[in-house]
Amino acid sequence: MVTSEVDLKPESKIEQAEFAAPAESTSACQADADIPYEKLYLTGRPTLKEFLRFVRKNALNPPNEGILTDEWENAKTVARSLETLEADAVDNPPIHKLGPQHEPLLIEFLKDPVVQHSFNTVPTEVAIVELDRMIVYQKHIDLTFARQLERKLGPSPTEEQIFRTCLPYDHPHPPVKWSRMRRNSYVFMSPSNDLRFLGARPLNPADIVTSSPNLVGMVGLAVGFGSNFMNAIYAENRLILNNGSHRAYTLRKMGITHVPCIIQHLGSWDQLDVIASTEVAESPDFFLKNARPSMLKDYFDPRLHKVIPVHKRLQQITVRFEVEESSVPAF
Repeated sequence: MVTSEVDLKPESKIEQAEFAAPAESTSACQADADIPYEKLYLTGRPTLKEFLRFVRKNALNPPNEGILTDEWENAKTVARSLETLEADAVDNPPIHKLGPQHEPLLIEFLKDPVVQHSFNTVPTEVAIVELDRMIVYQKHIDLTFARQLERKLGPSPTEEQIFRTCLPYDHPHPPVKWSRMRRNSYVFMSPSNDLRFLGARPLNPADIVTSSPNLVGMVGLAVGFGSNFMNAIYAENRLILNNGSHRAYTLRKMGITHVPCIIQHLGSWDQLDVIASTEVAESPDFFLKNARPSMLKDYFDPRLHKVIPVHKRLQQITVRFEVEESSVPAF
C-alpha cells in the first residue's frame, strides 16, 4: 500500500469508521483478475540504489541483488553509449498545430474551469507532439493499468478517443473511499496513485449548510485527483513530459506516434520550481543539459528496462488535524 500523510498530531481515541460511497469508476481503472500486476522500471539511471530499493519494496519475488546490479550496469553502459549515438535526439522536437478536425474538441476543452485556472502561470498552448522525442522523468510504468487502458481504447481508436484520452475534460475518476478513523483523522484510499492531498482551503460559511448558527469560519482539507491532462514543459528547446506517462506509453505501444498535449513554455529555469515535478526541479541539468536523458522510447528498449511482477497496491492518504485554544494578551 502506498501511503501519504498530512500529519497534525493524531489523538489516541479510535472511532468507528464511516466509509463514504466510492466515486464512479471507469473500466480502465478497474482491476481485472486475468491481468497480472507488473511494473516496468527504467534501468541504468539515475541511481542503482533507487532501483534496488524499488525492487525490494514492490517485487513479488525479488531477484538476487547481484543479478539486479549486473543488469543495471549493463543498462548504464547502453545509456552512456546513447549519449553519443543519439546526442541530438531530444533537441528541437517538432511541435505541430492542431488540425481542423480537432477544433470542436479544443473549443469544448478550453471551457473546462480546470484548464482555465491551472495553466495560466506561463505561456501555454495545446499542440501535437511526437512521443518518441519526449524526455521522461517517470522511472516506472504500471503495466497493468496500461493494458487496461489499451483494452478500453480498442485496436483502432478514433482521433476523438485519442484527444479525450490525452485531454479528458470530463474528468473520470477511479474508485475512492474515505473513512473517519479518529476524532481528528481521516483516511482516503484508491487504486489510483493519482490520489493526492490538494491543500488546505478556507470555506465561506454562507455557502455551507450547517447545524451551527454561530459559525464564523471553516477550513477544508482537500483530497482528490490531479487535472489528469497530458502536459509537457518546453525549456531549452526540449520537451519534458510532465504528466500523462501511462497514457503516452499506452498510445505509443499501440502504434500512435503523435498526440495532442498541453505545452507550457518556460522562460527561465526559476519557473521549474513552480511548474515542473520535484524530480525535474531538483535535477535540471540532467533533463535540460545532459546529451541524452531518459526518453519515452526507452520504455520500449529491453536493454533499458526491467519488467517486475509486483504486489497489488492501493494509494492511501491520511489527513490529521490539530486544534489549539489559548488566551493571549490584548493589544
